Amino acid sequence: MRKRSPSSDLRAHFDWVAAHDASARRMQRGFHAQLLTHFRHHIPAGEAVLELGCGAGDLLAGLQPSRGVGCDFSPAMIAQARARHGGQAKLEFRVQDAGAVVAWPEQYDHIVLDYLTGYLPDIQTTLERLRTAAHARTRLHLTSLNNLWRSPLRLAEATGAVMPQPPSAWLAHPDLINLLELSGWEVVRMERLQLLPINVPLLAGLCNRFLVRFPLLRHFGVTVAITARPRMAPTLAGPVSCSVVVPARNEAGNIRAALERIPVLGQRTEVIFVEGHSRDDTWDTIQRELAAYTGPHLVRALRQPGKGKWDAVHAGFALAQGDVLVIQDADLTAPPEDLPKFFAAIVGGDVEFANGSRLVYPMEDRAMRFLNLLGNKFFATALSFVLGQNIKDSLCGTKMLLRSDYARVLRRIEPFGEFDPFGDFNLLYGSALLNLRIRDVPVRYRDRTYGETNISRFRHGWLLAKMTWFGVRHLRCYPREKPGRAL
Repeated sequence: MRKRSPSSDLRAHFDWVAAHDASARRMQRGFHAQLLTHFRHHIPAGEAVLELGCGAGDLLAGLQPSRGVGCDFSPAMIAQARARHGGQAKLEFRVQDAGAVVAWPEQYDHIVLDYLTGYLPDIQTTLERLRTAAHARTRLHLTSLNNLWRSPLRLAEATGAVMPQPPSAWLAHPDLINLLELSGWEVVRMERLQLLPINVPLLAGLCNRFLVRFPLLRHFGVTVAITARPRMAPTLAGPVSCSVVVPARNEAGNIRAALERIPVLGQRTEVIFVEGHSRDDTWDTIQRELAAYTGPHLVRALRQPGKGKWDAVHAGFALAQGDVLVIQDADLTAPPEDLPKFFAAIVGGDVEFANGSRLVYPMEDRAMRFLNLLGNKFFATALSFVLGQNIKDSLCGTKMLLRSDYARVLRRIEPFGEFDPFGDFNLLYGSALLNLRIRDVPVRYRDRTYGETNISRFRHGWLLAKMTWFGVRHLRCYPREKPGRAL
């Protein structure tokens, strides 16, 4: 008698699951609903999605993609998917063995491997080949079983609480991360989900929204969720240009120094001063300096329409024409001479959101007061938790990203409304929701040479605390969606 191959056994198992789909879905409905909440938080509606091991297609359909392609090697599963969701023109389901595809003919914004890696005969080769389905901003979303739950899963199978599972190789998360890196992917974030993998009213929300984020408890989540990006530089048409937006309020004494010190970035550097209702003669000074300027930059100026730094940055970025956008505070305490380091990191693809950090190098004596330093360290720690990526300084004014990514950030934070008058949290939160790779670029923080800070330690500190709590609720401990598509 000829021995069946492992892949044949797997196909037979999933064909059987498809035949018993009603009971399978009923037993594990809550578990998959929780995973859908996770994926919908990280994958905006209206983007192109490829799902490998799509099963009956419920997850792919729930993501509401602009184009969704689901692949599964089980003909019975694909038949189920077509029967359930085949009426949606934006969805396509294919009988296809993910491990056998050498090169994918299309590129997608998101690739989903939901509890698939344990069934792949060669995980590394599959991940390597998946890079042909990715562009520079594609995100790979992978979920796998936390090894701490292997024994409870076997017990649940024995008692009939979950469907019987075929033999699989659920690797520990360090092994998965290692395979991703060997395959040309870079991990952006890793988290554990589902402390309680069944829907128990009130208790499931408490466990899965809050407790699973706590130290110690977070190690016991059933699901390991990893988001990765391909290691590649962004594709930009033609020579790269950069727009430097300089918000300036009561900074008349720094305008000429800013023009003289901002370096050439890329093929063309555009400098945009945004004057913010100054009490001194900042606007008149900008006009004089721009009229007399004969340097290499294209220089422009406008008066911001509203109030607050975010309003000034938003107005400047809307006017900007460069491929790369950066904020340079007019007080020059974060030196513009450091901007080439930001630019190289963004254009080379090493970083997707370059966040200035003033807390790496020693700073000058009067650059930051002690209470401000403590506050900055506190908010950096809190924001690292919120973002799911480590940052050392959340409030440095120097921040750089591609103009195309900025447009995506604006769309992503639109449901938040006007909650951040400074802009730092808007940009960081939007970048985190897009799973952009956020990295600190150290700057040497200098003393002011003109004017006084526009920041009030206590009044603005309270605003920052409220915005941090907003991020905890909406980014890190996000709720299950109500009917209709949310973030």
